[in-house]
Amino acid sequence: MAIGSSAIWVRLAETGPVATAFWRVTLAVPFLALWALSERRRPEDRPPADAKGLFAAGSLFAGDLAFWHLSILLTSVAAATLLANLAPIFVTLAGWLWFKESVGGKFVFGLVVALSGVAVLISADLGGGPSALLGDAFGIVTALFYAAYLLQIKRLRAQMSTARIMAASSLVTAAILLPVALLLGESMMPGSVRGWGVVLGLALVSHVAGQSLIAYAFAHLPASLGSVSLLVQPICAALFAWLLLGEVIGPLQIAGGAVALIGIRIAQRAAMAPPARTA
Repeated sequence: MAIGSSAIWVRLAETGPVATAFWRVTLAVPFLALWALSERRRPEDRPPADAKGLFAAGSLFAGDLAFWHLSILLTSVAAATLLANLAPIFVTLAGWLWFKESVGGKFVFGLVVALSGVAVLISADLGGGPSALLGDAFGIVTALFYAAYLLQIKRLRAQMSTARIMAASSLVTAAILLPVALLLGESMMPGSVRGWGVVLGLALVSHVAGQSLIAYAFAHLPASLGSVSLLVQPICAALFAWLLLGEVIGPLQIAGGAVALIGIRIAQRAAMAPPARTA
């Protein structure tokens, strides 16, 4: 639910999309650093930090935020959030392509169902012009970055605490996003107290709370349960956009989103099902 509110904060922000992403992680770093310092003597914090892994996580999250924030401003909140949540399927595909993990027919069926739902969802934006379709494309790119980020966080959680990972990777993300926002010529500074409140809310609710809870959960829950639970995010995002922004959700979008969620659920269950025993 905390992550589901992210798109609302981005829409309300007074800064450019990449600049908003920069403030999201930058304002979160002091809180995350204090958290990390407070548990520096815990046994799980004693192993040396994986500098390359943390840099990779921060870089991937920078790509995720940059493309997702652009997507939010170009297409509907519901479409941008749902497309970004194709990440679980890309995670499984990565396992099949690079780690030679088996993929059964049920997963392929779920993938086809999910992509069909996405096609229906995107078709609802055909009348919205090229910008809406570009936003949808950015949403899919976001899913690729987020899938890689989740895989990296899962690996790091076996070595380090949530606080250390979040603090270090967020610092890397901020360092990457700042020059990108400046090169794009975006408006960097909020122009009012309300504007600063928006980016601070984004930092505390979506990043410190939302992303930290996801990273924490990866060390305590099966990947299948975590991925399925995250499917609450696009539902919350669509509801928040309807209630707070007056964003209309048409029947075609509802149908496409529902089909996509069902497909992701089928694919995830198939991917995480134990192999059948042979006699």
